Amino acid sequence: MVYVILSIFCSVTVGILLKLAKKMGYSFYQIININYFVAWVMTILLYEPKLKNGLSFSTTSIVLSLCLLLPIVFIFQAKAITYSGIVKTDIAQRMSLFLPLFFSFFILKETFNNYKWIGVILAFMAIFLSFYRKKNTENETNKKWYFLLLVLLGFGSIDILFKQVASLKELQFTEILFLVFPGAFLISFFISGYYLIKQKETFNKQVISWGIGVGLLNFGNISLYIKAHQALSTSPSTVFASMNMGVIILGSLVGILIFKEKMNRWNYLGIVLSLLAIGLITYSLVEK
Repeated sequence: MVYVILSIFCSVTVGILLKLAKKMGYSFYQIININYFVAWVMTILLYEPKLKNGLSFSTTSIVLSLCLLLPIVFIFQAKAITYSGIVKTDIAQRMSLFLPLFFSFFILKETFNNYKWIGVILAFMAIFLSFYRKKNTENETNKKWYFLLLVLLGFGSIDILFKQVASLKELQFTEILFLVFPGAFLISFFISGYYLIKQKETFNKQVISWGIGVGLLNFGNISLYIKAHQALSTSPSTVFASMNMGVIILGSLVGILIFKEKMNRWNYLGIVLSLLAIGLITYSLVEK
């Protein structure tokens, strides 16, 4: 469980750094760009993966999709944290698990038991309540709520792609990261370049240290999560439940207690329902 706890810490700390960086006026486009370069270097140093030749068309298309989606969804995450806070962004990210669930049900024809169906229903209620806000308090920040939806859809799509690669058994996870991280770096390089040239963003040398910090934590989050699954290979549902619930709980505590993010009673109920939904879905995996 040590790997799970450390992975949760890394995941939430990434959100904290992105929120602090935005408050200090640093460009998260540049930070995200540097982050992927750092993550790629760490992958090479620690895992020493080998470049595969002659990948199938389906595997290549999935890897390219991940190269495109990872930096774009990371930007959605940064914007969601800026406009809606860490609490709601973490919930949106963790609730994204229901997209691959629907993929499994409708595309892969997986059978759902009662626990999983109840969990899915509670998840929809949790998403609605977590994002709910009173109309009379709507302002320019609240109008950016759609970034939460983009985070949910984006991370759900990424999860589906990773599951497809895993089912192909053509690449190990470390080899996927070895291919995806430089691609994500290239995409984010063009995005940050656009904001530097067209939007006249300034480059601050301190952005490099922030990018290194985010990159190390992002790499640590992924690596520790993999190690947790390896250490608890006979109980993957334990890793799944602990990770998702841990991020929501720690992220909520940080957002509410440290950043003083405003939540109404319906938002709090949404947090409780999201935890209950994840618990039921995890239990449904054990009951299979």
